[in-house]
Amino acid sequence: MKKRVVIALGGNALGNNLPEQMIAVKNTSKAIADLIVEGYDVVISHGNGPQVGMINEAMDVYGRSNPLHPTFTPLSVCVAMSQAYIGYDLQNALKEELLDRGIEKSITTVITQVRVDEDDPKFLNPTKPIGHFMNEEELKFAKEKGFQVIEDSGRGYRRVVASPLPKEIIEIKTIKNLLNSGEIVITCGGGGIPVIRQGHHLKGVSAVIDKDFACSVLAQEIDADFLIILTAVEKVAINFGKPGEKWLESITTDEAKEYMNQGHFAPGSMLPKVQAAVDFASSGDNRTALITLLEKAKDGINGKTGTVIKK
Repeated sequence: MKKRVVIALGGNALGNNLPEQMIAVKNTSKAIADLIVEGYDVVISHGNGPQVGMINEAMDVYGRSNPLHPTFTPLSVCVAMSQAYIGYDLQNALKEELLDRGIEKSITTVITQVRVDEDDPKFLNPTKPIGHFMNEEELKFAKEKGFQVIEDSGRGYRRVVASPLPKEIIEIKTIKNLLNSGEIVITCGGGGIPVIRQGHHLKGVSAVIDKDFACSVLAQEIDADFLIILTAVEKVAINFGKPGEKWLESITTDEAKEYMNQGHFAPGSMLPKVQAAVDFASSGDNRTALITLLEKAKDGINGKTGTVIKK
């Protein structure tokens, strides 16, 4: 039986704008195709930080420039837009790469909603920056709209939004049905469209879900064997950039928790990746998480590099 892999693509796999993305997804598709050739069933997810900020800002500019038809686009809708156009580029690039290798596989992007808890305390303390640094006019507009902003390291002001934890993948049955029929599925893009449940209604909320946490939930729900979190470094380190720096090759979930408690991983970068990896690896026997570079994914899953986290 084929082993099932969830791949969480980092921002370096997509570039920062449309021209960069077109180039980046071609390189990304080569690494994904390598795993498919190895015989793995692959499910793909991705971040959307630069993309969702770009869409949100573009819609705000449109609204300000059309006073007769003012437009406010909810952040949840911006996440949905980013899922669709990133999925469009990624599925086409991967399809082309597989055909070049003589492999005929169907690829589907699922516009995915992810339920969060409306009482999640993270809503009370938005910390996730989106978009660019604001000028005075943009800052005034943001405050008039009730957006929360922070001063970022002396460089200016940026909008911040909440990043609640994922609780439920709404389209999980569809995802499972597609996988069971042999499809390659792109899902939970940008962590999923954040929604809360109000009776039978799913209401979008102004938030961005961490894609690594969403991928951990996804991997558990589809009973994956591997969760591969691809990032900008080949391995995870303790004492990173300090005396005693040590690159980690294989650690247990208990060891990873101890390193987290000791403060070895930066909250805005490596910490959520390690937390998500631990959540998945702890969720059942024979579940393995791997953190490594995109181009090292094949070597990592074959035990040649990367940081492996197991129960």
